[in-house]
Order: sequence, then structure tokens, then C-alpha cells
Amino acid sequence: MVGAIIVLVMVFIGLIAPLIATSDPSGINPAARNRVPMAESSFRTDDGTRKTMVHYMGTDTLGRDVYSRVVYGARVSIFIGVAVSVLSVSIGLFIGLMAGYFRWLDSVIMRIMDGLMAIPAILLAIALVSLSRAGVLTVIVAIVVPEVPRVVRLVRSVVLSVREEPYVEAAVMSGTPTYLLLIRHVLPNTVAPLLVQGTFICASAILVEAILSFLGIGIPPQIPTWGNIMAEGRQLFRVFPHNILFPGIFLALTVLAVNMLGDGLRDTLDPKMEKRG
Repeated sequence: MVGAIIVLVMVFIGLIAPLIATSDPSGINPAARNRVPMAESSFRTDDGTRKTMVHYMGTDTLGRDVYSRVVYGARVSIFIGVAVSVLSVSIGLFIGLMAGYFRWLDSVIMRIMDGLMAIPAILLAIALVSLSRAGVLTVIVAIVVPEVPRVVRLVRSVVLSVREEPYVEAAVMSGTPTYLLLIRHVLPNTVAPLLVQGTFICASAILVEAILSFLGIGIPPQIPTWGNIMAEGRQLFRVFPHNILFPGIFLALTVLAVNMLGDGLRDTLDPKMEKRG
């Protein structure tokens, strides 16, 4: 419940970012550069009026408000996590069903999946991003590719156990078409483990995106993400640690909350854990 609440709060912050942000996340103000948290700065509006703004989390080396950038960064980071989770589960589910049910496809598909899993996920993501132009779509694809084999192996293991069940054999003997058999009898058994796996993939994707952005090969710098904010503040970390501290806290809380949510779903949906309780 705690994980779910924190995740919902982060999603809500991302959705209402334009309403709660105090300034344009990309707005540059050289006169207000490297301000500490809760510092004030003055600026003139288009009509010449002079106004004062409080920087709750300070400013970066270009005078951009860190609070506004962190709030807007929640949108991109969480969107990438959810998109990677949905795509990985969808693609992995289809391939896993084919590999687990059709014996002649099993060895071919699994050797390909084993080859992808032999490469460290972060290195494979870096290689895929380097081959294309930096952007949100490129980062999503680069993270999805290493995650698909894990989903395929999970779905395949479920299908292999369900395929030998008496009700599946009875459906085969009664002449049920293959696609209906997979949808009615095999697919429902994969829902619970896929929900749990999807949450872990979401947390991993948010973290990998931050790593790629921190290394400077992920999301373009003009798009605020937690990884980009930390990457831009690392040079002056010892003098102005707030540039890394605040986005790092948001990143850590979100990843921790998603993992907690996944653990809770696993305990709730696992029949063995329910019997122990």
C-alpha cells in the first residue's frame, strides 16, 4: 500500500506539473544561477513589472529552477518506465506463448533469447542508443530489447507447465482451435506473474533511463528528466549538491515504491503465499 501510494503521488505530480511548477523548466536566467534552496530571485515580466520568485530546490548553472525541472522530469521518467513495461510484457507474452506451446519453435526462439540475455542489459541499451539518434523513442526501444527475453522465459515456463494440464489436453482432444486454446486456457495463467514482472521492469526502466541520461547518451538535454538534471549538476556537486540531491531523492523514492508495489502484488497473487498467510 505504501508503494502504491507513493507511485500514485509521483504520477499525479507528473500529470499536474504545469500547474504546480513555478517557472518554465527550460527557462534560463543567468542572473539567478547556482542559487541554494529557498533562495529568491527577481525578474521582469513582458509588461515591465518586477517580480520575485522563490526557488524551493535552488537553481542550476544556467539559472533554471530545479524544482520545476524535477516536477516536469517526473513526466518523462515515469512515462518511459510505463511504456517500457507495457511493450516488454506485450512482446514477451506473444513470443513466450509461441515458444512454450509450439515445440518446434522453442529451441530457435530460446537460443535467440539466451544470446540477448548473455549481453549485460545496460551495455546492450548503450549500444542500441549509440546506433540511432537520441530521443525518447530511441531510449524506450533500447530498454525494451534487453527486457523482452526475461518476459519470454517467464511466459514460456508458465506455458510449459500449463500445457500438460488435463483441461488443456481435453480442449485439444475436443478440437479447440489453437488461438482459442491459448486465449481461454493458457493466457489467464500468465496474468498474475506478468503483473509482478511488469512492475519490476518499470522500476528497472526508470533507473536505466536515468543512467543513460546521466552518461549523456539518453534523452536530449533540453528535455528535463531526473537523469539529465543530475548529469548537469555533477560538475559542481561538491559546491552545489542540491542539483543532484533532489532529483536523486525523487528517483530513489519512485524506484523503491514500484519495487515495493511489485513485492506486494507477488505476495497477493501467489497462491502459496496466500495459503501461508
